[in-house]
Amino acid sequence: MQSGRARVGVWLLDYEPTEAKRLDPLTGWAGSGDTRAQVQLSFATQEAAVAYAQAHGLEYDIQPLGAHTLKLQAYADNFR
Repeated sequence: MQSGRARVGVWLLDYEPTEAKRLDPLTGWAGSGDTRAQVQLSFATQEAAVAYAQAHGLEYDIQPLGAHTLKLQAYADNFR
């Protein structure tokens, strides 16, 4: 089943990108030298996330996620 409710109450801290991504001429993949864009920290509460940001001198912006609606279907519906 993929309709679980794990990590529902988790607060995430993502870093803003510091440089634009550029196209690699050899592979065609987009990338940059910004390694902080690969970091995502999770916290149990909003207060813990805010405390971490303030302790490390980070500017933060709280963005609520929109409501997720589940598309309920049977496995057999994939083959219609």
